[in-house]
Amino acid sequence: MSAVPDGKKLVRSPSGLRMVPENGAFTSPFSLDEPQWVPDKECPRCMQCDTKFDFITRKHHCRRCGRCFCDKCCSQKVALPRMCFVDPVRQCSECSLISQKEVEFYDKQLKVLTAGGTFLVKVDSSEKSETMVCRLSNNQRYLFLDGESHFEVELSRISTMQVLTESSTPGGGSLRASGMVLQYKPPGSLNLQELHMETADDKRVASAWLTAMHKAAKLLYESKDQ
Repeated sequence: MSAVPDGKKLVRSPSGLRMVPENGAFTSPFSLDEPQWVPDKECPRCMQCDTKFDFITRKHHCRRCGRCFCDKCCSQKVALPRMCFVDPVRQCSECSLISQKEVEFYDKQLKVLTAGGTFLVKVDSSEKSETMVCRLSNNQRYLFLDGESHFEVELSRISTMQVLTESSTPGGGSLRASGMVLQYKPPGSLNLQELHMETADDKRVASAWLTAMHKAAKLLYESKDQ
C-alpha cells in the first residue's frame, strides 16, 4: 500500500490495483464495493455455460459480480471506475456490458455535471427564486449551488429526485429536461427539504446537465441498494 497525492492511496486487492480515498468517508457515492468471490470449491462448473473446470479449462472470477466462469465466458477486460480499478479488469459478458455503459457516464456525463448549469432555484415553499449555478463537486459527493447565496446538498442525503420535462418544439414532439425537484435531509435535520430547479439562461446547457444528473441518480440509487 502506497500513498499518493490528493488524498488517495494505491491498494492491491485480489482483483487488481485500485486508487481509493485515504479516508473511506470521502468515497464517491457512485462507487461500488468489491464483491466477495464465490469460493473455488463451490463452483466446479462455469456459472454461465456449465463447462466443467479441470487442468485445461481454468476458472476465472468476474471482478464485478464475483462469480466463476470459464475463459470463454469471462475473457473481456473492461474499465471499472465504480470500483476504482486503475486498469481494465476481467469481467463476465453480462457485467462487461454494464461496465461499458458506465464508462460512458464517467467519460462524458461527469464532465457535464462538474461544469455545471444555470437554474432558477427555490427552496421548499418559498415564493422567491434565485438564479444559481449548480454543479457537482470534484469529489462527486456534493451539489454546489452558487448565486447571491451559496449552499450545498450532499448526494448521499438525497431521498428522491424527479427530472421535469417539456416539449423542445412549439408544436410538441420530442421532450427535453426542463427542471428538477429534489428532496433531501440537511445535516442535523430529520425533516426533508425540497429543492426546485428550472432551467435558466442557456437552456441547452442546463438541460444537458439535468439529463446527466438523471443518469447519475440511477448509479446513486444502485450504490445505496448494494
